[in-house]
Amino acid sequence: MKFWLFLATAVLLGGASSGLRAAPAEVSNAVMSPVASAGEVVDPAVVVTPSGYQWRVTKLTWSASDERAYGDFVHAIGSSDCGDIDTCLKSPANIYRASDPKGMSFYADCADLPYLLRAYFAWKNGLPFSYASGVAAVGQSKDLRYSRYGNYVYARTDIRPAAEGMWPNARQVFFNINNVISSAMYRFAPDVTRGELPDFYPVKIAPGSIRPGTNIYDPNGHVAVVYDVDSEGRIRFIDSHPDNSVTRGNYGRRFVRASAPMGAGFKNWRPLTLVGAAQSSDGSYVGGVIKPAADAELSDWSDEQFFGTQKAKSWSAAQFVYQGQAIDYYDYVRRAVAGHDIVYDPVAETRSMVRGLCDDLRYRVEAVDIAVRAGLHMREQPDRLPENIYGTMGDWETYSTPSRDARLKVSFKELRDQAVRFLTLSAKGDDNIAYQGTDLAADLAQSYREEASLCRITYQASNGEQRGLSFEEARERLFAMSFDPYHCPERRWGATRADELATCPDGSVKRQWYLAEQRLRNQLDRTYDVSMGFSLGQLKAGVSGSGQDSAPDVALLAALGAVDVKGSLIAQDVSGGPNSEVVPQREAEGLLVDGVSP
Repeated sequence: MKFWLFLATAVLLGGASSGLRAAPAEVSNAVMSPVASAGEVVDPAVVVTPSGYQWRVTKLTWSASDERAYGDFVHAIGSSDCGDIDTCLKSPANIYRASDPKGMSFYADCADLPYLLRAYFAWKNGLPFSYASGVAAVGQSKDLRYSRYGNYVYARTDIRPAAEGMWPNARQVFFNINNVISSAMYRFAPDVTRGELPDFYPVKIAPGSIRPGTNIYDPNGHVAVVYDVDSEGRIRFIDSHPDNSVTRGNYGRRFVRASAPMGAGFKNWRPLTLVGAAQSSDGSYVGGVIKPAADAELSDWSDEQFFGTQKAKSWSAAQFVYQGQAIDYYDYVRRAVAGHDIVYDPVAETRSMVRGLCDDLRYRVEAVDIAVRAGLHMREQPDRLPENIYGTMGDWETYSTPSRDARLKVSFKELRDQAVRFLTLSAKGDDNIAYQGTDLAADLAQSYREEASLCRITYQASNGEQRGLSFEEARERLFAMSFDPYHCPERRWGATRADELATCPDGSVKRQWYLAEQRLRNQLDRTYDVSMGFSLGQLKAGVSGSGQDSAPDVALLAALGAVDVKGSLIAQDVSGGPNSEVVPQREAEGLLVDGVSP
């Protein structure tokens, strides 16, 4: 768990084992300094790092072969069935595990995961490592993780020996990463010029550029790591959570687009080079400064994710043109990454999406079970929600599921809308649809039922009893599932029948909170810029920012039955769900014009 300190001055982790580069003049312009915590600083000049933890730099720069090896490392971890990051790095998927000191353990939430994987690989391969250890907001922000206009880096920490024998301690490095890194370290404009270089750069959407090891940043506060890209442009990712669990999924609308200063989308690590170092008696390198590659040195640097293939003036006007045709951004990503036109098999695509959603439901089982094992549901209900239910700290961050649930809801809606879209395209004779049957709606419904029948989840009720839910039951309960960790597991899984709730120990107060939180459960958007420290009375009154009155339609079978022979959906919503952030574009652009941006 992270205990973030939002301070007026920097708290930076370093010590003699690392090089800290800062730009104090820049900090004075910022409303906030970095998110950081008191860290562990062990000076290797005083305390010799145990041999198993020593970080020796034997290579001056990250080569193309190192980058490929890093991708292979990430691919192996993602392709395994490990369920938490500690297990992942101790499993056969990690070819370096045998050299780890006995008793070493690993932790990462979503923002830490890319840094932990990269740092661990660098340690095992004698590579230099450096990371942004101080970031500040462009303009004003109460929380750097959700700053409206992005951040800039004003300090970096280099991991290399300051002198011979003063080996950085890898365990300390990982510990400090856990305490310093947050999703604020991903929130940068594509062409940032202020301060130090950030750790990542926006990458061109192309084969080989988006690859195992590429990071995906959702400006709503989530980060994932690509571990596989198949020949049809499907992007698989791995992510980690505050409870240390690891999940996997397919890239889609759960990752939103956003204005350029927020830096959403695909990011690759900048290759690093150690300059000015000297060789020690054992041949390793000491001293020097680690330099990240500049934009001009990166052949696949691109801002097309923000401004489109036609270089629009604003992100909201961006067009994505493939082979002369303007298409949806998410379709463009898939085709551009595959490197060829995609012919969709609607039945196969539907089956794949149902299987992915089944995985997501099973991951949720573990997340809820962790909260139950911690006894959160037996504690008293707090008298107010956190200041923001999607971005907070403490037990709520660790055990609640509002962000996870919102992504799940977006994916269910995407499944429904994609099926309707396939019907529409097929009815128009679109060349990108491969279907040889005579009744696509019926075949889609059948494929959905068949895959859904193979998916069954089981949750543990308050009395210890194991209770099963089918895929369709879970879908029907989707907006009834409580994200609140103080509620009984029956309500966490959307129980409404008296017989199922008979084992729930929640009293009258918790029942009222559950009912009052319905409007928050109805919304798909994760609104990080809204104050949400609501009381029970405010939720009952439906005050501004407390959600919406009705839930979106995620019923695929009902939607298929409502499509006419021309492929048109009769009087139903087929919007793609949230695919952009909530900050007004004109407001963001106005700030840029005023010269606040880097």
